[in-house]
Amino acid sequence: MSEEAAKEDFLKRIEMYKMQYEPIDEEADEDLSYIKVINAGKSFYVHNVNGHVQSRVVYFLMNIHLLPRSIYLTRHGESEYNRIGRLGGDSPLSENGLKYATKLKGYFETEEISELRIWSSQKIRAAQTASRMAHLAAHVEYWKVLDEIDAVLEEIVMRNTLSGNRNERGRSKNCNHLCVQGICEGLTYEDFEARYPKQFGERDKDKYHYRYPSGESYEDLVARLEPVIMELERQSNVLVISHQLSHNTFVHILVHNSMQAVLRCILAYFTNQNRDDLPYLKVPLHTVIKLTPKAYSCQVEMFKFDIAAVNTYREKPKTDGTRADGDLDLCDSPCNNNCLNCRPHRRQSSRLARIE
Repeated sequence: MSEEAAKEDFLKRIEMYKMQYEPIDEEADEDLSYIKVINAGKSFYVHNVNGHVQSRVVYFLMNIHLLPRSIYLTRHGESEYNRIGRLGGDSPLSENGLKYATKLKGYFETEEISELRIWSSQKIRAAQTASRMAHLAAHVEYWKVLDEIDAVLEEIVMRNTLSGNRNERGRSKNCNHLCVQGICEGLTYEDFEARYPKQFGERDKDKYHYRYPSGESYEDLVARLEPVIMELERQSNVLVISHQLSHNTFVHILVHNSMQAVLRCILAYFTNQNRDDLPYLKVPLHTVIKLTPKAYSCQVEMFKFDIAAVNTYREKPKTDGTRADGDLDLCDSPCNNNCLNCRPHRRQSSRLARIE
């Protein structure tokens, strides 16, 4: 389309708008609350804005723009713990993970993106992935919010460790759940399902709202990521290197070096996914997801690299809301299911009902 044709089309569109919309008169409509966005965000006129919701709308409108840009999402390369299926720790990249970091650098060299910003989590595996491309970026930033999710449990574990409140097996003397090494470290997904079917089943019923004992839920993470998403709306071209909440994370959230659902939340926001589907979006290893926001949609492209990696995805379970007889207790320590971690689980349903 030529420049003249584009201008003519735009003027026709304005005439159509006039047929559908009624202009606001600053004197006649003095009692109304409104915001005028002038010249696609060049300036704003805010009038009679009151309350939290209206203020958040103004904040959102003042942070978005219409300039063409792309947002790139990728998980870190495969880590050593990914490779062996082990939970916990902050392991470096595996051999295949290092290969992916190199391939990722080559991909962005061919893309030739101007003013590229790289946002990485502070975990070793993500930082290693980002470091290979530092020379390609205008800015490289390491965000704490992209890797930290369970500070409450980390503090509890730290206190028990420093106070010597542990037995010979590395567990807390008061409750197994308070010590990472005693209950989570080294478990597989199948081990945890067999050992703690009650928590496992509750999470399968409502993965978005389920809050881990002394931990967080997807709902909590969405609220936590709001500043990151608003900053993404303001920026031009950004690459985000972070973590997916993998199928192993049912245990991993209880580990102080926990994984996050960061990429799933960002992907769901830009592709307008509902909250039931959000926890099951596919974000595989060694894949670049390119998001190109449009006026009324978002174009999604996925580029899978031919480098072997473990599959950490778990399909959305089909549950009928029933629970099998003989489920194990939440905690096999002498707490009588009344410890810091068992109590929140028993109150989960009533707490969510109050939130709703």
